[in-house]
Amino acid sequence: MEVKRENGDHCHHCFHCPGGGDRKTGGTDCTADEDSNKPTYGVMDVPPWYLCIFLAFQHNLTAIGALVTIPLILSEGLCLQHDSLTQGRLINTIFLVSGLSTLLQITLGVRLPILQGGTFALMSPAMAFLSMPERQCPAWTQNATLVNASSPVFIDVWQSRMRTLQGAIMVASVLQIVVGFTGFIGFLMRFIGPLTIAPTVSLIGLSLYNSAGMKAGSHWGVSAMTVVLITLFSQYLRKVPVPIPVYSKAKKLHVTKFYMFQIMPILLGIGISWLVCYLLTIYDRLPADPERYGYLARTDVKGDVVGRAPWLTLAYPGQWGTPTVSLAAVLGMMAGIICSMLESVGDYHTCARLSGAPPLPKHAINRGIGIEGVCSLITGAFGTGNGTTSFSENVAAVGVTKVGSRMVIFVSGIIMILLGFLGKIGAVFTTIPTPVVGGMLIIMFGVITAAGISNLQSVDMNSSRNIFVFGFSMFSAIMIPNWMMKNPDFIDTGVVEVDQVLQVLLNTPMFIGGVLGFVLDNTIPGTKRERGLATGNKVEPDSSNILGTDEVYDLPFGISSRLSSYPWVRYVPFCPQRGRSSNKRAEGDASSQRSNQLPGNTELSVIINQVNL
Repeated sequence: MEVKRENGDHCHHCFHCPGGGDRKTGGTDCTADEDSNKPTYGVMDVPPWYLCIFLAFQHNLTAIGALVTIPLILSEGLCLQHDSLTQGRLINTIFLVSGLSTLLQITLGVRLPILQGGTFALMSPAMAFLSMPERQCPAWTQNATLVNASSPVFIDVWQSRMRTLQGAIMVASVLQIVVGFTGFIGFLMRFIGPLTIAPTVSLIGLSLYNSAGMKAGSHWGVSAMTVVLITLFSQYLRKVPVPIPVYSKAKKLHVTKFYMFQIMPILLGIGISWLVCYLLTIYDRLPADPERYGYLARTDVKGDVVGRAPWLTLAYPGQWGTPTVSLAAVLGMMAGIICSMLESVGDYHTCARLSGAPPLPKHAINRGIGIEGVCSLITGAFGTGNGTTSFSENVAAVGVTKVGSRMVIFVSGIIMILLGFLGKIGAVFTTIPTPVVGGMLIIMFGVITAAGISNLQSVDMNSSRNIFVFGFSMFSAIMIPNWMMKNPDFIDTGVVEVDQVLQVLLNTPMFIGGVLGFVLDNTIPGTKRERGLATGNKVEPDSSNILGTDEVYDLPFGISSRLSSYPWVRYVPFCPQRGRSSNKRAEGDASSQRSNQLPGNTELSVIINQVNL
């Protein structure tokens, strides 16, 4: 089939497998081995509409696990365990704002094919804040028989907590906006190395072990089945193609290979476990008594929530009321925002390599981080209880499918917006049995933990200095929050606001580990190579298959051309600057020097791709 590119060229492509085999470009046959590093569709290519929609759905399926998990975990701290309709609205809202954020990032941000969505980096400080003694849920909200979802008292209980999270996220996002649009991110990255990033990212997963354990422990048999299925699909069967019939004008009706297990192992694992629980429910093989072990594996626990949910729902800013601000929550969220920025910078560099784009110029990185802050501000206003970040798992999908077209991600964003309007869709996801969610979380948080540790591959771990920094940071970050939970009244400075700030920060493992790693790594003497800061192993894209920097990273609608006539543009960190080569603009970029050590590097993408979270 023929594909029209944005630059006017044409290419011919037969899409058979993720490796992009059987490809013809400009009349030259290329095998998968010879062309393995070149994308089938580059950043500015536009696949046929039907292929574009299919590939967009593929990205949606890859991201759906994380998008659904975040509201379900937050509902515990918000006292919403027994209000399935509101849980469904939260899921619809996060779909909607993720779609809006993706469109903004594609058009005005870094302009790479990166999907935006919720971030687990904000989950740890959010749960730490909601677990404070004065924020803990009333006992009666834990009893389904006592909860009246339409009661003004119950509504005030959960909405007051949500409004505080909203205000904290909106204020904290201003930090990201300032850091991005001022270009301060480049200066910041000079002092942040693998020994800061590794404990910070790893502790995102480790800090949520309690939530995963509680859900998985509601029925260990079902959660173990979910873990086994996801592992089977993502690790053992990921390279096994499934033959499916396809029709095209050239070949008529024929059979092609579809790598189903590689694309959606999470969805398949959840779907099969969900179906098994449904069969066990209708044949009455699971306990019907809410007090008995295994009851939460039933699919009718939430009642007729799908039937009661509206077909159409409209989320809007301030839907839960006017956001409020708590200093403790704001500082906790700022720690999460910093971690999210580090992850995104790494994802930008990885995505540029995988999609055949040129090396990232400074203005694109600055604009990407700044727009991400704007998106977190919007997400906070809508009230998801979370922010937004780039999805590493979708960056990995670009590397697997060899499709780096940003038009595909644009369509994916539109699909997420449409899903956000369908109330029934959000309600359906709330009926996933609790142990099935628990099994998914075991895989997801395990991979996040390992992804953080993978940043140490460039660090000399034979050095006693590095062993001390990493080990002390990790152990302290696990020990201190655990002690604080058992002694919640220990901190008493006499100033309530200071007590709350210290409680939130000292109950956030990610903050403790990141701060200790940062301070120790920058104060204990050590060489750059020893610390993993040497850049000799940096891999740049093949210059033979990348477009000009101006063409890829320019602002849309001719904005860059209009701005280039003004001399003051050169002093604006997020504006493209014409007349300078892309190589020169990439030189001296401190954040680029960390691209192989950030949580979005190629090695991490391979790890995350193996489970396609």
